[in-house]
Amino acid sequence: MKVLLKTDRYLIGRWKDALNQRIPGLEIVTFPFVGDPSDIDIAIVWEPPQGLIASMPNLKLVISTGAGVDHVLKDPTFPTDVPLVRMVDPGLTQGMVEFVVMATLLCSRRMHRTFAAHARKLWEPETVPLAPEVTVGIMGMGVLGRACAGALRGMGYNVIGWSRTPKHFDEVQSFDGLEGLEKFLPRTQILVCLLPLTEETEGILGRGTFNRLPAGAAVINAGRGAHMVEEDLLKALERGKIEVAVLDVFNEEPLPVDNPLWDHPRVFITPHTASVTTPESAIISVADAIEELRKGLPFSNLVSLELGY
Repeated sequence: MKVLLKTDRYLIGRWKDALNQRIPGLEIVTFPFVGDPSDIDIAIVWEPPQGLIASMPNLKLVISTGAGVDHVLKDPTFPTDVPLVRMVDPGLTQGMVEFVVMATLLCSRRMHRTFAAHARKLWEPETVPLAPEVTVGIMGMGVLGRACAGALRGMGYNVIGWSRTPKHFDEVQSFDGLEGLEKFLPRTQILVCLLPLTEETEGILGRGTFNRLPAGAAVINAGRGAHMVEEDLLKALERGKIEVAVLDVFNEEPLPVDNPLWDHPRVFITPHTASVTTPESAIISVADAIEELRKGLPFSNLVSLELGY
């Protein structure tokens, strides 16, 4: 089988090594490549340019190297008859769990106030609630959301979840749909967004959502930048509806130097590094998908093109 690899340049060598070690015999070419596009059987991609997937007429499988697939499906020429699988990687999950736990602690321990006092060389002890006194609401209860919920529950936080469609878990109260969102938001003191980006979820972190949160809530966005209406967040911070925000993803990346989020004292910014796919652990998911293709088995992590995840 011939594989096209389109990923960040600094990871290409590691991806090649991982593929050759795990699946010997693959013929691997990297983007941009010289050759006949009709020879490509599998595309392993991150942010492929528009038209790339459609240019390979005999393509049998597309594998996203990220948990989200909006970077693939934003291409209107994507062929709907080619299976697309998303990344389910233990390393990716572990990284997201660590980020969400860190961000939740920053918010619940009110570290923005401590850091502000530190900058002014002021000794100002802060009384903070313990985890059992705080409710964390997770939007997006897929693989990443469930893992984060489990970690936070293990620390004593009250955790509730919301999804677009019904999902049921033994230890996390779950809500779904617009009616469920109305019940979910008023109970949520720290809102964590891990949703996939679809037409329905674009802009979901905006005025309507913020107004339904309790006063002084916190927002953590590790989903996609387009989930957030940045102007609405700034207004919510200004009027105290939102106390603090931890943001890893943005509408424009890198975040422009003149973006007001940089200078806001109650906004923590990380450069889209909440969780990063590492080839050495992600190769397990990739190898499984290729094996499923070879054997004609159903794909374990097949994306619904209709739903967008």
